[in-house]
Amino acid sequence: MTPSLRPRARAARQPGIRPRLEWALGAILACQLMVVLDGTVIYTALPHIRTELGLSRASLSWVQNAYMLTFGGLLLLGARTGDLVGHRRVFIVANGVFTIASIAGGFAQSADWLLAARAIQGAAGAFAAPAGLALLMLAFPEKAPRARAIRLYTAVSGIGSAIGLVLGGILTDLISWRWVLFVNLPICIVLLIVSLRDLPRTSPSRGRLDIAGALTITLAMSLMVYGFIHATSANSGPVIAATLTVSAALLCAFVFIEKRAVQPVTPLALFSSPSRSGAYAARMLLIGGMLGTFFFLTQYVQEVLGFDPLQAGLSFVPLSLAQFLMVIYGVPWLTPRVGSLRLLVSGIAIALVGMLFLSGVGIDTAFMPGLLVPFVMLGLGTGAALVPLATAGLAGVAPRDAGAAAGMMTVTHYIGGALGTALLVVIVNLARHPPELSDASGISSHDAQVVLADALAVSAISSAAFFALALLIVLTTMRRQSS
Repeated sequence: MTPSLRPRARAARQPGIRPRLEWALGAILACQLMVVLDGTVIYTALPHIRTELGLSRASLSWVQNAYMLTFGGLLLLGARTGDLVGHRRVFIVANGVFTIASIAGGFAQSADWLLAARAIQGAAGAFAAPAGLALLMLAFPEKAPRARAIRLYTAVSGIGSAIGLVLGGILTDLISWRWVLFVNLPICIVLLIVSLRDLPRTSPSRGRLDIAGALTITLAMSLMVYGFIHATSANSGPVIAATLTVSAALLCAFVFIEKRAVQPVTPLALFSSPSRSGAYAARMLLIGGMLGTFFFLTQYVQEVLGFDPLQAGLSFVPLSLAQFLMVIYGVPWLTPRVGSLRLLVSGIAIALVGMLFLSGVGIDTAFMPGLLVPFVMLGLGTGAALVPLATAGLAGVAPRDAGAAAGMMTVTHYIGGALGTALLVVIVNLARHPPELSDASGISSHDAQVVLADALAVSAISSAAFFALALLIVLTTMRRQSS
């Protein structure tokens, strides 16, 4: 053996060094794509689900909310469990549970059956996603490989929601709504095989799980999302006030518990860095605005533009493609030339302008340029922003807190998406638009289309306000960040 090959041979014999690192990265990315995609893949299938399973309008909303609530509410618990039990073990088990829940949901014969499966999917995703990101961070300690891995991870996270809208429309139109759940099966099978073969064996940490902190933050987040989601229900004011008050009290209790916990579920040191805290807040606002607007867009393109589910899904391809190209090619090329902070600010600004452009839609708006131009701007802008936000959110985290930091990054995605959607529905309702647009009775089809177009316009303006706030937070918390 030549001398030049000996270091590589020694490295291959060291425990924890994987000979197929790219396969392991592929498994982590596949898991992240799956859990993100399942947050939106159901959107274009909702009318078909309602017809087949006989759900009411109110019950139908829980097909989505059951996933988002359990995912966001249990995410921090899932992250810390990975730290204490072992990220590889949690990753494999959680993906197995996700597979079973997906199959069960696809075979659902009743509303309760489907909702239970969706809730279990969300819970399993809450354990799988942070374990995957923690494995990625541990597997790529060097700066350049880690930057590439984070870039790919961010690309998958960013475009997963948009891909879900496209894939949901295609599967619903060409086969059946059940395949938006069955499609997870082949992904999970390959993912599990690769995981068992190529993921590193991670050692669990000593200690006990912070049950009090985990339960407190889970209940606080769940109640907060629940309160906003039901803010448009008739005579719901007292219930909403109670749930949000209790949620705020639980958040205060959570901080109190975490300050005294020996091994907190969420180390408060994660928020010691202004740039890291700013990244979490800005990401929540961006994702909340995007997913909240998607909720209205998927209805608009079908009920106003007259697209079928397949066409509705394909209409989001320009957004997905623009975002993907920006993350994969644009960000690596632009970052060394303009700096990460300038790229982040520019990305949010472009997305903000795209949202403002989208707010001008009406019942006579043509897809090109009325939707195509803002879609491309939103894709380019969010693609440019998400990578530096992810890097800032994970920067300077101690290895022992890798799982908690990974969990916090994913919390911002799902809680941000759930809260953003709920808040936009509330705002649209306060603007005197019916909260359940498709149930508007006693008005003509033309008037119903006007109502829906106006609702999309209001949601886009509100999302632009979210983006403006995110921009302000970035400029305030990251102004000293090196470019």
